[in-house]
Amino acid sequence: VIVSGPSLKLHQCGLPKLMALELFKPFIMSRLVERKSVQNIKAAKKYVDSMTEEVWDVLEEVIAEHPVLLNRAPTLHRLGIQAFEPKLVEGKAIQVHPLVCHAFNADFDGDQMAVHLPLSAEAQAEARILMLSSNNILSPASGRPLATPTKDMVLGTYYLTYCGTDLDKTKLEDIKPRPKRFASEEEVEHAIDAEQVTLQQPIEFRWNGDLLLTTPGRVIFNSEVERALAEAVEDYNPEDPLHDYINRTLPKRELDAFIAELVHEYGAHSIASVLDMIKTLGFKYATQAGVTISKNDIVIPPDKETILAEYEERVSKVEAQYERGLITDEERHESIVNIWTEATDTVADAMERTFFELNPIYMMANSGARGSSKQIRQLAGMRGLMANPKGEIIERPIKANFMEGLSVLEYFISTHGARKGLADTALRTADSGYLTRRLVDVSQDVIIREEDCKTKDFVELPINVPEGVNKSLFGRTLAAEVHKPLASGKPGKTVVAEKGEELTPLVLDEIIEALGDTVDQVKIPVRSVLKCKSEFGVCRHCYGTFLATGEMAEIGDAVGIIAAQSIGEPGTQLTMRTFHTGGVAGADITHGLPRVVEIFEARNPKGAATLAEVGGKVDIEDTDRGPKATIVPFDLKKDEEPKAIQLPRRTRLLVTKGQEVQPGDPLHEGSINPADLLRLKGYTETELYLIGEVQKVYKSQGVEIHDKHIELIVRQMLKKVRVENAGETDLLPGQLVDKTVLDRENTRIKKEKKEQATFEPLILGITKASLATESFLSAASFQETTKVLTDASIEGKVDRLLGLKENVIIGKLIPAATGLKQYRGIEIGPSDKVPASAYMRPATEEQLLAALEEIDSDGGNGIDLDSLGLDFGGQPGVDDGGSSGKSDIEAEEVPEVDSPLDKEP
Repeated sequence: VIVSGPSLKLHQCGLPKLMALELFKPFIMSRLVERKSVQNIKAAKKYVDSMTEEVWDVLEEVIAEHPVLLNRAPTLHRLGIQAFEPKLVEGKAIQVHPLVCHAFNADFDGDQMAVHLPLSAEAQAEARILMLSSNNILSPASGRPLATPTKDMVLGTYYLTYCGTDLDKTKLEDIKPRPKRFASEEEVEHAIDAEQVTLQQPIEFRWNGDLLLTTPGRVIFNSEVERALAEAVEDYNPEDPLHDYINRTLPKRELDAFIAELVHEYGAHSIASVLDMIKTLGFKYATQAGVTISKNDIVIPPDKETILAEYEERVSKVEAQYERGLITDEERHESIVNIWTEATDTVADAMERTFFELNPIYMMANSGARGSSKQIRQLAGMRGLMANPKGEIIERPIKANFMEGLSVLEYFISTHGARKGLADTALRTADSGYLTRRLVDVSQDVIIREEDCKTKDFVELPINVPEGVNKSLFGRTLAAEVHKPLASGKPGKTVVAEKGEELTPLVLDEIIEALGDTVDQVKIPVRSVLKCKSEFGVCRHCYGTFLATGEMAEIGDAVGIIAAQSIGEPGTQLTMRTFHTGGVAGADITHGLPRVVEIFEARNPKGAATLAEVGGKVDIEDTDRGPKATIVPFDLKKDEEPKAIQLPRRTRLLVTKGQEVQPGDPLHEGSINPADLLRLKGYTETELYLIGEVQKVYKSQGVEIHDKHIELIVRQMLKKVRVENAGETDLLPGQLVDKTVLDRENTRIKKEKKEQATFEPLILGITKASLATESFLSAASFQETTKVLTDASIEGKVDRLLGLKENVIIGKLIPAATGLKQYRGIEIGPSDKVPASAYMRPATEEQLLAALEEIDSDGGNGIDLDSLGLDFGGQPGVDDGGSSGKSDIEAEEVPEVDSPLDKEP
């Protein structure tokens, strides 16, 4: 069971003494024998069980510098397992740092975690470098910091930096009495202790030579941030502050943005100390604020009755119109729903006006610590409209709020939503897990295999989108130069950004500045995995930045699995979020997960839009059965009749009479069938449509995922083509082949001046795509095992073991990261320079850091660890006082074919 460990550093976890004793037992026994405290291992075992003073001392020695892994099930993404340095604690519960809870999706209501112990030197090095929690601050899905303050920490920082007036816009003379003036942080703290100023009172303070109008709370916050940064940054100069003074109230959104800014500037690893500092401050001042909720904090707006009466009148007018037969039943229902939605909003606005800014409930929602204005609206405003189990809105609103209490009928109406929320949660968790499994299966063999595939293709993305700067541009590689425009608006000669440059926020800012007013018209050409020509996996340049580190991806990164986890993990969140709103109308996510599944399975959607089959002018006429569209093609032959298309009756048209359309344009509203779009518009349009549709669902839930993850899955869906005419190639008509295989065949035939093969593009759903993979082991372990295996044996298929699953099945190292051949040649073990005895002492911190820096500068490729004199406190052999070198540690290469027939009888 886990409990909160507020005093821990970000890279630590509290391990109960008894648990540590059991986990580290072999190490303790070996150390006792070595100290000559006992004669042999058998005696050592007894001695450990006696738990004397010496045993605890040895335990302290052994656990120093030896990381442990913590894992919380369900492990939905790579941050579900992280490494920590253990710190011995009393009691029987594991202590977890409050900031890593978000990544684990853990809380302290009885959650359980498992502890694992990395044994070998390599395992410890990997835990320490790749998995340590302070090295995993960024989310692999969006690249934003994940280990950010939540709940009470947010409330504490909000209270600390709060000020009733906007000090940037206020003149000093307008503040009465005149603010006191302070020269140093110490003076401010003394004044607070002596109760001469409060945390939120305006004061004058000297920061970096300037006199600022600020508050004591903000002085404390900024000084602490500065101190934490100074610890992490090497050449710190006190004259030159490391961050701009924050002179505003910090709710959660602003706090996250501030941390993200620091990460961009100083790198994620330096920010751990700042996060710890914000955590400590947050807890301290949340406690000092003494924020608590009383029923008197729920203030019902006094003018609620008059507002409701006004809307009641509007509803009765609509009812009267309906009874006179002026409007249809549907129109009546829609207007009433709209009137009551508006009423709910009006009451909510009135409620927000009556709240005092430091009202505890308002403060909790406003700071982003817990709850939302929607929930406060139900406590103090009116609950509003509810949905019935079918998801239709019931037109009788709940006019009461929880403070006044609900009538029997109102209570009954509201139970629908609540119960549906609970049922949904149970059902959809399973759906989401299954989606993740399919995503992993379709993308598990996508690994970064080469530096650059040298493709000439790219996608063009706009710089500005309605939400602001297009986040999809960050971390990509430029596919062509970006030129500064001339006064006429045409691209000039000046190059703003080079081809092959990485689009960091800094580079993007430069581009936006250079483009000036033309920014909205310009699209930037960037490399994308959609266009990657690598035959196996993808290349570094097409993939771009690895979001979890903010650096360019390394060869060997398993980006397919990361993409599947990034899409699947919030999928579970989407499904589980239904019951938090208690089923308030419009908040239920029925279109959420099923829509994502529908897109990834490339199904024909319900109520699909009709697409224009040919380009031409549209003519529209109304018939009894609904609107009828006729497209007159641009190149209509004399004796041809243009075809009329009957459109569904209740639908909004997207075209007008006389408008010109291109093939593949939708004629009316609705989701598009991706197979039709691919046939009419080709690859790029289809890819961008699929990505946009998936993003719509996640954005509506406030989940941020980088486009490159969705692109990777879409690439797998569009990888295959069907051969139409085989020409003089070795392919067969009707055969499914990879695009790259077909291109290679055609290039070969072209050189010999023979007839090339033609093909039709295909889109496969992720289940189909998984089963169509080259590897029969991977396909068989996914679904339809018997069918896959019988087909494979009939065709005499060969599995080339390129993906992760097929290697796991036969027990080989996976061909990713350190399992790649180029990394597996590195030997770790005693040598002439490093005697075996060095393997028995835990490495000093300096040694370890020097080694890590060396590895870092070398990219970890082809480095000789022997020369570093590196020791990770490994496990020595008991008899020989050290490991015998290569034999124990180096994993032997498994021969490709290993059957009993190979051996001599």
